[in-house]
Amino acid sequence: MRNNYKLLLIPVIFMFLGHSYLVAQQGIIRGFIYEEETGEPAIFCNIVLAGTTYGASTDVNGYFIISKIDPGNYTLSVTYLGYDTINKKVKVIPDDIISQNFFLKKSSVRLETITISAERAAARTETNTSVIKITPKDIKQIPSIGGQADFAQYLQVVPGVIFTGDQGGQFYVRGGSPIQNKVMLDGMTVYNPFHSIGLFSVFETDIIRSADVYTGGFNAEYGGRLSSVMDITTKDGNKRRYAGVLSASTFGARAIVEGPIVKQKSADKGSASFVLSFKNSYLAESSKIFYSYIDEDGLPFNFADFYGKISLNGANGSKVSFFGFNFNDNVKNYKAISDFGWNSSGGGANFVIIPGRSPVLIDGIVAYSQYNSKISSTTLNERSSMIGGFNAGFNFTYFLGKDELKFGFELEGYRTEYKFTNFINAQIEQIENTTQLGLFAKYKAVIGKFIVEPGLRVQVYASLSEISPEPRLAIKYNATDRFRIKFAGGMYSQNLIAASSDRDVVNLFYGFLSGPENVPANFNGKEVNSKIQRADHLILGAELDVSNSLSLNIEGYYKYFPQLTNINRFKIYSEESAPPGASDVETKDFILEKGNAYGLDVVLKYDYKKAYFWVVYSLGFVTREYEDVNGQMIQYTPHFDRRHNVNVVFSYITGPKREWEFGARWNLGTGFPFTQIQGFYEYLSFPGGVNTDFITENGQIGIIYGDLFTGRLPVYHRLDIDLKRNFYLSANTKLVLDLSITNVYDRENIFYVDIVTNEKVYQLPFMPSFGFSLYF
Repeated sequence: MRNNYKLLLIPVIFMFLGHSYLVAQQGIIRGFIYEEETGEPAIFCNIVLAGTTYGASTDVNGYFIISKIDPGNYTLSVTYLGYDTINKKVKVIPDDIISQNFFLKKSSVRLETITISAERAAARTETNTSVIKITPKDIKQIPSIGGQADFAQYLQVVPGVIFTGDQGGQFYVRGGSPIQNKVMLDGMTVYNPFHSIGLFSVFETDIIRSADVYTGGFNAEYGGRLSSVMDITTKDGNKRRYAGVLSASTFGARAIVEGPIVKQKSADKGSASFVLSFKNSYLAESSKIFYSYIDEDGLPFNFADFYGKISLNGANGSKVSFFGFNFNDNVKNYKAISDFGWNSSGGGANFVIIPGRSPVLIDGIVAYSQYNSKISSTTLNERSSMIGGFNAGFNFTYFLGKDELKFGFELEGYRTEYKFTNFINAQIEQIENTTQLGLFAKYKAVIGKFIVEPGLRVQVYASLSEISPEPRLAIKYNATDRFRIKFAGGMYSQNLIAASSDRDVVNLFYGFLSGPENVPANFNGKEVNSKIQRADHLILGAELDVSNSLSLNIEGYYKYFPQLTNINRFKIYSEESAPPGASDVETKDFILEKGNAYGLDVVLKYDYKKAYFWVVYSLGFVTREYEDVNGQMIQYTPHFDRRHNVNVVFSYITGPKREWEFGARWNLGTGFPFTQIQGFYEYLSFPGGVNTDFITENGQIGIIYGDLFTGRLPVYHRLDIDLKRNFYLSANTKLVLDLSITNVYDRENIFYVDIVTNEKVYQLPFMPSFGFSLYF
């Protein structure tokens, strides 16, 4: 333990090294690029010094910096899809920083080649392994279900992501379970981002600025989760005028209002702005009218989401934002057996600081969020879960020419409460308080055709008295202008576990536990000396620009989970009443598992003018192993193991004013595993003990199960289409009518089968929907 604490000094050393950097005889150009119409940052915009190799791209804040520039006269060129190119003469002198902010004006001429060059520039200068960068435009190219384009619907076509069902389904990323996905909204932790119906997230599409989805191999700035990261950033709100959206459909309604508190008069002036969003589902009521053929009692899925944000922006680009949210989800009388609901709320502030005389960007976050869930069921005992806590972070990014140094820390503290009633109606409660600290540093170096990005994260689990050193590495080799090879890998750890078993095929309840102490003393013949869950990632891939409009991305991945913690379904004794010789598997609340996930993701993307075509193929293998009561390791395939998954997405825009939009998505996936039934028997519980008359006693149905998850459901496939008509009422007003059809050819895709009644429960059938959106 004493040696481990020395690891904490490494990120601190990086901090002092960063502060020692001097500009020394070279100059710097930096600034922010904004869209003139709204004042929002122009992200992934290209900035170059014409005729040189000096250049940069804007980040999520619209910030760019070009450092280590030799003194002289240059032409600064700014290019961005759909906007006029900006050219400005600049003079660079030694030891000086030039600050230049720009407004981009929309162009009457559409230059699709600019977006291609922008994507290529990012591909050549960033490692970008196993990350998908998503914008509202991308989300709206997917056929919208219920007339509402949503992040959850887009996520279903991301390579490596498996979605298990429309009703109560969950997202699994390259073999990782939902609890292993870290989700952040403006830097704040969101514990459950998806609603029970599975088609909608808590995020409002039209206020998303960008969403980065890391399906593996993420670097040292992220930690505390084993599988994936979803980092969503929202807009600051229109800084130039008041604007908004009003929308309604057969599924639900939404409203957005945004505008300036202090108007941004020019690119180098300060401002203040706000954005408010609300959306809800009234499907439980509307389905009785529009979709009674699915269920005459209606589809019992209602939700309501509210988000608000105020941003104060300085003239030099520094800013602070204050935000808050409240998300609700309610499922009433699901399949006549259960009521389920959850509430999530929180708030915080984040900031960006641009120091006057240093090539550094400083950002940070302080936030608190809480999540409460509860389920009442006629077949399961009542359960409730709460997790609430804060997260705070502080990051420094130094720009050293084409190289980049980033370091900082993340502090988290949360409280978990889990209550349930067991089979003898005894109330059981677990309350834990947890604190963890993550220190990280990473360095991006451009060495010839190589981009090398080593990183180190040191995760300190104070409540468990454990320290986890986690090295990370990403490498990209630009073999040619069109072909690139990439690699990423790292070690990861996690404390949180799910309050439900990974083996539950259908489970609306989503709860959290932390710091489990009641785990076996030995696992796989070895003593257990850590209670932290762990994973190792290895990813190898290649990118090929087949043409100016066609690109191919291939990634092979391997995730090794040496230690996972799961709810123990084999427990039959309390530790106090266990007979002599009873194993840990029979007495502990949790069991340990290990596992592997490996596969291949292939993405073929065509994007040119009015047409967009995307083909995603995923090949995946997931296995888990646990120790039975005899100490033997038993291997099984979890229920979310899908061997083949194919998504084909097509969209086309037409009309003299590009007023018509058509989209289609076809998904095919091989069947999920399930546990087969070998037979039934009469189960006698002997309520009177030895005095029970087993001749007259009425028994219950006992089930004889086969081997775990050895059966396979039928193949899943579904076609969705969407048609939009845009009516341009004025310069700033647009009406959009949306007609969509889910499951066009009414495929009966099995969700699950009730093993007692043999009732087959299907996923969504043929389901048309209509909606409108008024943008003003």
